Amino acid sequence: MHLARWAGLITLGIYISLHQGVSSNWVELIAYNLVPLAAILSILSAPRISDRFTKPFTAISIGLWLVGSLLASSSSFLPATFGQEISDLFYLLFYPIALISLPRLLVASRKLRLLEIIDASIVGLGLGTLGSAVFLKPLLPHFGGDLSGTFFAVMFPISDVILLAIVIAAMAAQGFSYRGLILCVGTSLYALTDFIFLWQQTNNQYLFGSWLDTGWLLGFVVIAESFWQTGVDEESGNGLSPILVSISVSLSATLLALIAIRPHYFPTFVLVPAIATLALAFTRMAIALTQARNIGEERILARTDELTGLPNRRRLVSEIDSFLEKQGSLLLLDLDGFKPINDIHGHETGDKVLQQVAMRFERALPAGALLARLGGDEFGVLIEGKQDSAVEVALALKATLSYPFHINNQEIRLGVSVGVAENKGEPDLLVRADNAMYKAKREGLGVYQL
Repeated sequence: MHLARWAGLITLGIYISLHQGVSSNWVELIAYNLVPLAAILSILSAPRISDRFTKPFTAISIGLWLVGSLLASSSSFLPATFGQEISDLFYLLFYPIALISLPRLLVASRKLRLLEIIDASIVGLGLGTLGSAVFLKPLLPHFGGDLSGTFFAVMFPISDVILLAIVIAAMAAQGFSYRGLILCVGTSLYALTDFIFLWQQTNNQYLFGSWLDTGWLLGFVVIAESFWQTGVDEESGNGLSPILVSISVSLSATLLALIAIRPHYFPTFVLVPAIATLALAFTRMAIALTQARNIGEERILARTDELTGLPNRRRLVSEIDSFLEKQGSLLLLDLDGFKPINDIHGHETGDKVLQQVAMRFERALPAGALLARLGGDEFGVLIEGKQDSAVEVALALKATLSYPFHINNQEIRLGVSVGVAENKGEPDLLVRADNAMYKAKREGLGVYQL
C-alpha cells in the first residue's frame, strides 16, 4: 500500500531522469504517461475516503486526460496520427468529472444527486461561456483565425479557474484540513501550467516535450497525495453555491442578449455553451419543482388519515401548538358501540362506517374548524370561539349520529361521547380534553366540558 502511495512520485522521478538524460520520443510516450497512470493507482489505493464516488470519478477524469496525452504523444512520431482536436477533447473531458469528484473529497460521504451533476455542468458551461466570449475574440489573431485551436487553448485555463474556485469553496465550507490544502496546491499547479501553456501558445513559444509538460504531471501527483491525507469528517450537505449557479445562468442569458444585439461581435460558437447552460437551467428547475411537489405530497400524506382523508393525529398535535394563542376549544370524540360493528359485520363495514361518520361530522362543523381522525374510532376538533359555542358544536356533532347508517342493506346505530376543553393557553389542552371525553364516556353524559 505504501508503494502505491508513492507510485506517482517515483514514476515522475524516473521520467525526469530519462527526460534529462535520454532524448527519445519513446520516453515521452511511455515514461511520461506512466506518471498519470501511477497517480490513478495511488488514488484508487488510498484508504479512509468516506465518499464512494470520489476515487472512481477522479480516476476516470485523470484516465480521460491520459487518453488525450497518449494520442498527443503518439501523433508526434508514429505514422498513424490523430487530429489535435481529438486529444484536446479528451483533455477537456477531465474537467466535468473532476468538478464533481474533487470537491467531494473534502466533505463527508453523501449521496450523489442528479442536481449536483447538473449544477456542476451549469457552472462549468456558464463560466466557460463567459471566458470564451471575453478571451477568444482578442486571441483569434494569435491563432490565425483557428477557432478550434483558440477554443481549446482558452477553455483549459478557464476550466481550471472554475475547478480551483470550487475546490477552495469546498475547503472553506468544510474547514481547514491537510487534505484540502494539498488538493488546492495540486489543482493550482495544474492550473498554473495551463496558464503558462496559453501564454506560450499565443506567443508561438510552446514546444511539445518541454519542461512545461512536467507541470501537469506534478499536479496529478500532488492531487493523488491529497487522497492519503486526513480530512474533516463532519457531514456537510453543501453542494455548489446557488449563487454561483445563478451567476452562471445570468451570464449566459446576458451574452445571448448581447449576441442578438451585435451578432458579429462574439465568436459564433459561444452560442453553443450559452444555450446549453440555459437548457440545463430549465432542466434543473423542472427537476427541482418535481422534487418539491413530491416532498409536499409526502408531507401531506404523512399528516393525513388514509381511510377518511382527514388530518391525522400528527397534524392535530402540530396545530395545537399554534392554537394555544387563540380563543377556542378542543373537542375529542370517541364513538360508542363501534367495536361490536367490526366484530359482527367485519372490518370492511367498519371502515365504511368511519368514512360516513367523518362526512357527517364535517357537515356539522362551522367554517374554519379542523376535524381530524386520531386513530381507531377517535376524532378531534379544534374550533375557535367561546366555549359556549364549542359546546353547541359538540351537541350538533352528537346529533349527527342520532339516526342510523345504512350499509350493505344493514342498519347500524352508533353514539358518541364528546369531551370539551377550553383553551387557556396552557400545554395541557389535549390532556384536559382527553379527561373530559373519558368522563363523558364512563358516566354516559354524552358531552362533558372542562
